[in-house]
Amino acid sequence: MLINNSIEKKDLVYITLKASSAFKTLSQKKILITGGAGFLGYYLVKSILFWNEVHSSQKIFVTVLDNFMLGEPPWIQELKQNPFFSLLKKNLITSPLNCNQEFNYIIHAASIASPVFYRKHQLETMDANIIGLRRVLEYAQRNKINGVLFFSSSEIYGDPPYDKIPTSENYRGNVSCIGPRACYDESKRYGETLCYVFANRYNIPIKIVRPFNNYGPGMKINDGRILADFSRAALENKNIIIHSDGSPTRTYCYVADAIIGYFLALIKGNAADPYNIGLAKPEISVLEVAKLVQKLAKKKFSYSGSVIEMKSNDSEFLIDNPNRRCPDISKAKKELGFSPAVSITQGVSQTLDWYKKMYYSK
Repeated sequence: MLINNSIEKKDLVYITLKASSAFKTLSQKKILITGGAGFLGYYLVKSILFWNEVHSSQKIFVTVLDNFMLGEPPWIQELKQNPFFSLLKKNLITSPLNCNQEFNYIIHAASIASPVFYRKHQLETMDANIIGLRRVLEYAQRNKINGVLFFSSSEIYGDPPYDKIPTSENYRGNVSCIGPRACYDESKRYGETLCYVFANRYNIPIKIVRPFNNYGPGMKINDGRILADFSRAALENKNIIIHSDGSPTRTYCYVADAIIGYFLALIKGNAADPYNIGLAKPEISVLEVAKLVQKLAKKKFSYSGSVIEMKSNDSEFLIDNPNRRCPDISKAKKELGFSPAVSITQGVSQTLDWYKKMYYSK
């Protein structure tokens, strides 16, 4: 089992402890993770394999399916020798999910989630969230599997009015169907509808999660989302650039906490009933995040750069960008036992250390 540093070891212990009830249910089962070579797949896969090391009699078998559109990460190659891991190089858009293995659970995480990349690959983004998902649901229908988890998004809410923040799952959204972000937002909304129809028509236990601004180990440093960008600037001792006035606010959920929520939703969630998975507070501005990265990097690495506001060369960069995003997670707390505990300061600190180790220690 490949663990790259002490941060990962700490996170994997934390995940498997807090989601132990879900892992016990998954024991001796076969799980398929589509898009498993991506950011969230990093800890979804590694936490399963870590569980296997600690619990010798409760092994879980995990298969990653990915078309590697954005490249095959080295960590996937390094796991190929693990007897409980397998890899399917496949494009669900061009062919149905027919394979020799029979899976008990499927986690459909195949999608482009970074705005920088999904605005460049709009058709591919829609295809993954609609056609790819349809392939998964048709497989689930044919094989009567134990559960499916669909990764929707907090983007389905669009730009909520202030009286709908914190935003609960029953808010129906304020989303533009025309614009540079619509390919992602609207295909996720349609994906939820697909899940609802299949769950009700065929009695399939399809679970839905809506992630709120996850970050941390596993996210490529060139991902294009702000914590990756800010971390890269800090570790290269360059100015941290903000392509807005820095006022939009978000809550940020460290990936280890989020992964716990996803496993709990897969096992404990109600069918076709979405769950917000994120951190409820603090809701902080982009400028505050930049200053936090600056402060931590200065303390850790003697960073000397500044936080600079600079207009993006991309004229569509801020179109339909929500002003606020903050989840009401009371439903996930009550029904799943989801209780995120990693603070933004701790999470960003660990993320900086992980990036340092993974990208700048050679």
